[in-house]
Amino acid sequence: MTFTSVPWLELAVGVPLVGGACLARVRDPYMAFRGCLALASISLVCAVAASGGYAWGLTTDGTSTNDLLYKLVGRKVFTVDALSATLVPILALIHLLTAISTSRTKMSRFSFSWLLICQAIRMATFACDGWDLGILLVVGVLPPYLELRWRGRPTGVYVFHMLLFVALLLSGLAAGGEIAVVLLMGAVLVRNGTVPVHVWVTDLFENGSFGGALLYSTPITAMYAALRLVLPLQPSDWILVAIGSASLVTAVYAAGMAIVQTDARRFFAFLFLSHASLVLVGLELHTAISLTGALALWGSVMLSMTGFGLTLRALEGRFGRLSLAEFRGLYASSPALAVSFLLTGLASVGFPGMSGFVAAELLVDGAMGANPFVGLVVVVASALNGVAVMRAYFYLFTGVRYTSGVELGITAGERVAVLTLTALILAGGFYPQAYITSRHHAAQAALGSRNEVTPAVEH
Repeated sequence: MTFTSVPWLELAVGVPLVGGACLARVRDPYMAFRGCLALASISLVCAVAASGGYAWGLTTDGTSTNDLLYKLVGRKVFTVDALSATLVPILALIHLLTAISTSRTKMSRFSFSWLLICQAIRMATFACDGWDLGILLVVGVLPPYLELRWRGRPTGVYVFHMLLFVALLLSGLAAGGEIAVVLLMGAVLVRNGTVPVHVWVTDLFENGSFGGALLYSTPITAMYAALRLVLPLQPSDWILVAIGSASLVTAVYAAGMAIVQTDARRFFAFLFLSHASLVLVGLELHTAISLTGALALWGSVMLSMTGFGLTLRALEGRFGRLSLAEFRGLYASSPALAVSFLLTGLASVGFPGMSGFVAAELLVDGAMGANPFVGLVVVVASALNGVAVMRAYFYLFTGVRYTSGVELGITAGERVAVLTLTALILAGGFYPQAYITSRHHAAQAALGSRNEVTPAVEH
C-alpha cells in the first residue's frame, strides 16, 4: 500500500464518526476522555496527511477510488483542494484541543462521543460541495439543538433562526439564476449571525455548553458556504455590496456591544460575531488581495478565538460564570491563563507579531484600494475589538487579588492546548509567507483566476 492509495480524508472523517458511535457505550468519563484523545489524534494525523499529500502534489484531492464511500455512491464525495487543504486540519486540531483542555470536573457532564461525531460532520462539511455540502449544512444545525434539549434549555430562538437558514439554503440550491444567489446569500448571513439575525449566537452561548457553542461557531461555516455555493454563481455586484455592507454594520455593532457587556459569555459571543463579519467583508471587494486577507484572517480567527474561548472555559471551570461588572483580580491565581487570554485575544485583533497581523493588513490594504470607506470601517471595528479584549482582561485579571485554598493553576491538558495554540499563533506571525501564499492560491481559485502571486502578497 502506497501513500497515494490510502483514503486519508475519508479516514479523517470516518475515524471520529465510527469511534464516537462506539464511545457512546462507555460509561466511565475518564476512559471516554482517553478514547476521544486517541481517536481525535488519529483523525488529525489523517487530515494532515490528506492536506500534505495535496500540498506536495502526491495526491490531487486527498481521496482514493478504492475507498468504501466511492464504491457505495459511485463518485467522490470528499475532496481536498486549495481552499480546504488548510481548513480541514485546523478543524481536527481545535476539536482535539477542546477535548484535551476539558478538566476532570467537567468530564462527567461533557460528551466526548458527541464531540467526535460533531467533528466528523464538520470535517465532512469542509470537504464537500454542491448538494452534498447543503445536506451536511442542514445536518450540522442539529447538534446544538439536541444539546440544548438535553440540558433543558430554551430552544425557540435557535430553532427559529436555523429553520430560516435551512429554508433559504434549500430554496437557493433548488432555484436557479439570480434568485438562487439572493436566497443562498440570505442563508449565509443568517448562519454567520449578521444583524439583525444574530440573536441565536448569543442565545447559544448563554444556554448551551461553552465547548459545544465554541466548536459550532468558530469554524465560521458560513464563509465556506459562501465560497462554495455563492461565488461560483457569479453574483452581481449589488449582491456582494449588500453582504459587505451588512457585514460591516455587524462588525462595528458587535465590537461596540462587546465593549459594554458585563457577562463574559456574551462578551465572547459579540467579539466572535465581529470577527466573523470582518471575514465576510472580503467577499464584497471581490479582489484577490482582499479575499486573500479574508481567507488568511479566517484561519487566524479559528485558532485565536478557539484559544480565547478555551481560556474563558477554563476560567469558568474554576470560578463559575464570569462577570465583567467588577475587577476580579484572578491573575495571581491563574497567571498562565491570564497570559493565554491576552495572547489569544490580541492575536484575534491582529496584534503585530501574531498570526492575524498580516491577514488584517492584507484585508485593510485590499479594502483601501477598492473602497477607502470600507477600509476605514474595518480599522474602526478592529480597534473596538482590541478595546473590548483589553477591557475584559483588566476586569478579569486585575484588581484586588483573589485568594483560594484550592489549587487553581493551569492543568497539564490546558497547558498542552495553550502551548500548541501559542506556537501556531507566533509561527503564523513571524513566518507567514507559506500560509499567506496558500491562501492567495485559494483566493485565486475561488475567483476563477490563476495569476501569479502579486507583489503585495510576496512582501
